[in-house]
Amino acid sequence: MIKKTFLAILALGIFSTSCSSDDDNGPTTSILTLNLTSLEPLGTNFVYEGWIIVDGTPVSTGTLVDSDPLPAATKILAGDFSGNSASVNSNGVVGDFSNASGMFFLRTPTDETGTNNGNDENGVWFGIPGMPPTANFVLPTLPEGWIYEGWVVGDSGPLSTGTFTNFSTVDDVAPFSGVNPGPPIPGEDFFMNAPAGEIFPLDVRGRTVVISVEPVPDDLPGPFVIKPLVGTAGMDHSSSYTFFCDESWFFARRYSIQIIELHIIC
Repeated sequence: MIKKTFLAILALGIFSTSCSSDDDNGPTTSILTLNLTSLEPLGTNFVYEGWIIVDGTPVSTGTLVDSDPLPAATKILAGDFSGNSASVNSNGVVGDFSNASGMFFLRTPTDETGTNNGNDENGVWFGIPGMPPTANFVLPTLPEGWIYEGWVVGDSGPLSTGTFTNFSTVDDVAPFSGVNPGPPIPGEDFFMNAPAGEIFPLDVRGRTVVISVEPVPDDLPGPFVIKPLVGTAGMDHSSSYTFFCDESWFFARRYSIQIIELHIIC
């Protein structure tokens, strides 16, 4: 069964029910043409749906499977009409990630009992090391329907470090960490419950570390298309490593979305 909570790919703020017609006897029927690229497939329980806001009321432009009469909280693209077309992007509905930044470091606090066990290569935490560590993400506050998630690319695929909205508290789950509590920042140690194809403890050194933006709810096993921060863990336990905004992905993705136009043919 398709869940009633789904991604709305388009929410347009200005729409006219007629084009150039001077006929006041009734609204003009128009054809709305969507030309969308660079949107990843969703999980089996979710669908994309387009919407137009007409006099403050959402009107669906259609989807393959869904019976919910209202748009979901999770919206990925939006834009206003200018004449009979509109360009859409995610800046106003998800967030502006053009200045995104942050740091991470290697440490394994969840198996320590007061002293460093000398195995810091088996954990990654998001922030600046200290007593206690502190967060330093420069990321926008996400609207309803979205959440951040950390990832480390393992031998068989991406491994989640948990989801979070607050940068200065622990994240929501610790599926692989040890038995001791972690610091007040998001992150993960990789000691327990190794997925198929992985060998734990996992050596994080040299691996890709990612912060993604995920829809809520989410049934995909890997990261969603929006990945504002990417970094590579170094070999030095005592150093902090800087995320970078992957401009080759970010600007290409933004451009491919912004050239989308919606045409109304009267």
